[in-house]
Amino acid sequence: MDALKPYPSYKEAGVDWLGRVPAHWEVRKLKNTVSFLGGGTPSKANTAFWNGTIPWVSPKDMRGPWISSATDYITQEAVWGSATSVIPPHAVILVVRSGILRRTIPVAINIVEVALNQDMKALRPKRDLIVGEYLRALIQGNETALIAEWTKQGATVESIEHEFLANSRIPLPPLFEQRFIARFLDHADRRIRRYIRAKRRLIALLNEQKQAIIHGAVTRGLDPNVRLKPSGVEWLGDVPEHWEVVRLKVIATHIVDCLHATPVYSNEGEYPAIRTADVQAGQLLLATARRVSEEQYRAWTARMPPTAGDILYTREGERFGLAALVPPGVQLCISQRMMAFRIHERQVSAYFMWQINCQHVYAQAAADLIGAAAPHVNVSRIRNFWLAKPPKPEQAQIVAMIERAITQPDTLISKARGEITLLQEYRTRLIADVVTGKLDVREAAAKLPEESDEEPENLEDSTDEEISESEEESEDSDEN
Repeated sequence: MDALKPYPSYKEAGVDWLGRVPAHWEVRKLKNTVSFLGGGTPSKANTAFWNGTIPWVSPKDMRGPWISSATDYITQEAVWGSATSVIPPHAVILVVRSGILRRTIPVAINIVEVALNQDMKALRPKRDLIVGEYLRALIQGNETALIAEWTKQGATVESIEHEFLANSRIPLPPLFEQRFIARFLDHADRRIRRYIRAKRRLIALLNEQKQAIIHGAVTRGLDPNVRLKPSGVEWLGDVPEHWEVVRLKVIATHIVDCLHATPVYSNEGEYPAIRTADVQAGQLLLATARRVSEEQYRAWTARMPPTAGDILYTREGERFGLAALVPPGVQLCISQRMMAFRIHERQVSAYFMWQINCQHVYAQAAADLIGAAAPHVNVSRIRNFWLAKPPKPEQAQIVAMIERAITQPDTLISKARGEITLLQEYRTRLIADVVTGKLDVREAAAKLPEESDEEPENLEDSTDEEISESEEESEDSDEN
């Protein structure tokens, strides 16, 4: 790839974000190269519409370059009785309404017939003009520019305006050259995704190592020779003889559920509103949290303003069961699908935060899940979580040991995540340079080995946080 060179000659494209394009390329409006199909949500009240055989794709299903399935399935009756429609294979599917559009445009190609919800749009390529894989790559490689061009500035809801989308001008190489570009980028993308998948496997193994350290510490303590007794709790097993086993409501002074609505986010807001996407086990991702105004902050903290040392807990969605502490010096609120616990001052909050992240507490939550597509835990179940409680001095010692022991795996996890970020940035730059004609890949693509005719690989590339964000935005729109 280092040997790739520019084309022999260029011309001005007349489009700010494109600059110059190869002299033999065209520049056309998108609406002249594709037809558009939208989506809709069949009535949730009509059971005849659901659990059918047609994948009903929403933003939470956009996890890779190909779509072959979905979380939800609908029937043909749902297609006839709603605004959705059946999309034939090989359309370019993109998210047109979601908070994730602040920073990325999820885009994929369906390899089976699908239907779409109202936050999605299908672009059916005119086969004599444009190749779907080329169009998908064009969007992937130029997300920042296209977000600016396709969205309305200052809008309260992140969405792609159809007029802006349809009238945007795109580079259009000859059809045979689009196929060369698609082939080259598919080859490069497969290699990069495999590297990313290997890094994610490493992160998963390191997280398992952390879990083993934490679980052993919060259920057995620091003395390997301590005498044990049955806890009386199926998932907890034996605990040290001098420990108690108590319910969360016994050691918490406040157990606060969120308001069951989505706050009004604001780019100018100064208060982080913590969603499930912003929580990792033991850590809040404040840098990526969405913000709200002071008015919204006051409304969403009326039940209890979270303060340093409070535990924030994800109670709904794919990422339910994660907990982290509120750090000092931060004023924040909890958004939808979150809870906050304030542990009694006679206890060490961090000890119980680490325990809530363990499998024996997760199992208690999972035993009482409600909902399949968007699982959530009943508040009464959460209040009655069984927890192991050592004396307070021992709680503090256990927390100190955990923090020391997880330093090394945390360092390795951070390094692996950094390497993933670099790989993703390299891929985006490569795609952008190729689809806009900065690099000529015709010769390189012609030399590539033939790929298998088997179903394309869909090596998932979305982070858990991105998946959770898409999931939350999609569920919110379905409810509206």
